[in-house]
Amino acid sequence: MKMSYANVAAVCVVLVLLLGKAQMSMGVTCNALQLSPCASAITSSTPPSPLCCSKLKEQRPCLCNYVRDPNLQKLVNSPNARKVASICGSPFPNC
Repeated sequence: MKMSYANVAAVCVVLVLLLGKAQMSMGVTCNALQLSPCASAITSSTPPSPLCCSKLKEQRPCLCNYVRDPNLQKLVNSPNARKVASICGSPFPNC
């Protein structure tokens, strides 16, 4: 089977994208305590701090796991938590 340079290049691009995505997803350590800077914004009407937004974006891949946790579910899945996520520019994932 003879492959053209275009086919080889396309395969290389796909591999680079897949490997980059795998490394990015492996870099997140899910820890709900990382969201503690967001506590006041979630439990009251205080605007989220830049640190809160940063941590929220960092923990975004973990949010569905937090929603499934009975201890965190009500807090993480609350309307205020979704509002904070929206303000931070990190829309809540569909779980």
